[in-house]
Amino acid sequence: MMNCSYHIETFYVTTFIVFVKNNKIVNSKDAARWGLNTAAIMDLGQRLYGFWERFSGCLRTHRHDTSAYGLIYLKGLLTLAVRRNYKEIARRIESPDSDGQNLQQFMSDSPWLGMNIFDQIQAEIGQDERLQGGMLTLDECGDKCAGDTSAGAARQYLGNLGKVDLGQVGVGLGYFCPGDPASGLPDIWALVAADLFLPKGWLDKTSKAERERLHIPADRTFKTKLEIGLELIDRAIANKLPFTRMSFDSLYGRNHDFRQKIDERGILYLADIPANLNVYLDQPEVGLPTPVEGRRGRKPTRPKVLNGVKSFEARQVAQQPETVFETVDLRPCERGRLIYPCAARPVWTITTTGEVRRETLFIRRESDGDLTYALSNAPLETSLATLAQWRSERYFVERTFQDAKSEGGWDELQAHKFRAWMHHAAFTGLALWFIALTKLDWATQFPPDPQLKEELEVDKLPALSMANIRLLLQVVMPQKQLTLEQAIEWVVLFRLQRAASTRCRLKKQRKINSP
Repeated sequence: MMNCSYHIETFYVTTFIVFVKNNKIVNSKDAARWGLNTAAIMDLGQRLYGFWERFSGCLRTHRHDTSAYGLIYLKGLLTLAVRRNYKEIARRIESPDSDGQNLQQFMSDSPWLGMNIFDQIQAEIGQDERLQGGMLTLDECGDKCAGDTSAGAARQYLGNLGKVDLGQVGVGLGYFCPGDPASGLPDIWALVAADLFLPKGWLDKTSKAERERLHIPADRTFKTKLEIGLELIDRAIANKLPFTRMSFDSLYGRNHDFRQKIDERGILYLADIPANLNVYLDQPEVGLPTPVEGRRGRKPTRPKVLNGVKSFEARQVAQQPETVFETVDLRPCERGRLIYPCAARPVWTITTTGEVRRETLFIRRESDGDLTYALSNAPLETSLATLAQWRSERYFVERTFQDAKSEGGWDELQAHKFRAWMHHAAFTGLALWFIALTKLDWATQFPPDPQLKEELEVDKLPALSMANIRLLLQVVMPQKQLTLEQAIEWVVLFRLQRAASTRCRLKKQRKINSP
């Protein structure tokens, strides 16, 4: 402990910075004023262990308790900044001479259910009075694959790349709860559910042996991304996740039937849509056309607009003189104030079954001049400022997946097996939840000095980031280092493994080439 304390003190001394403004002095040694309590920092390791004890039961199977490997994996995600693979995590966290085989078996083959971890995260959010009334977010996350042998790998659209490529796509739910600048509570976001999308080709009868090898559940049937999204939402409702509204991107928002199903569940939504989606400014009358007497052919079976009302693309509505933009000052942020020109128009849309629905078209002009569009089922009396606030919270969907990938290591694992993907997603969600709770608890127990905002002349103090807490964890939970003898042994072991792999390939080649 003395060594850790020394490192913390050294960190503060070597990064000493003084800010002077109007004869007011703020310096980087004012840790307590920023809500950084040294005792709480020194207790981070014990805090992580106590946090883990609450979730360890989710990893026990009927025959084995391998939850200790879960703690190793979680520590690896939280303390390593790069190379978060099985071998590196095992070597740096478990033992310098570990080859990572036990950890890989725990993540790839052990039959514990990753969704159970997500269920407990949702339950803990529901029990925390500070996190009530948040926003549920639905989005997808795609990662490029080197080959097509990983579960769910196929040529498909990967949103983060903006193109079709070989990769895996997961559907994820996020939860966002806005903070309170007055009390110093931070914005909180977390990954609360995820599932792997399996294209139809993966569920053909001819792929049965491959599905078994990759641990794809035998009862898994083909589900579209929208169907997976609805299942995750229904599970969150059953778990009593305390959200009051939800948001989703244009893949889901453009689908009239999907929005209707969300509305049927009594959920308020603000759904992104593409600029070319058609809406009606006047209420259409929809039905089956009356067959013309004497005309041959089949009777009409598809509903059509009968009263001649014209549809408009969303971008055409934005250009009409009746669409009036107002500047909305939303909230303080680290870049100053969040201010956007916005407009809203009541519109009608039609589902595939011919049902006419009343919605609100929300339009926002971005800082680069581009327009973005969304549809909402909010009551007509909902203010423009409220719709603008909901739309601004979409940013935290991006932050959730950004933190999951860049900080939580979601995109660093090449998950070949279905279980490995689900387990890794669950641990990524667990890492984000630990960070969120730490930020929230510290802000509650050790609030920053309110005078700091005045002295720094800002509306909102920068919040702790995942990278900030990782840095503190690295100090109080130093990683194991190799001795010279261990390093030599590890290099020999690594070369033996490579030789064994080469021998296996040679045997296969000889078998194929033998007459």
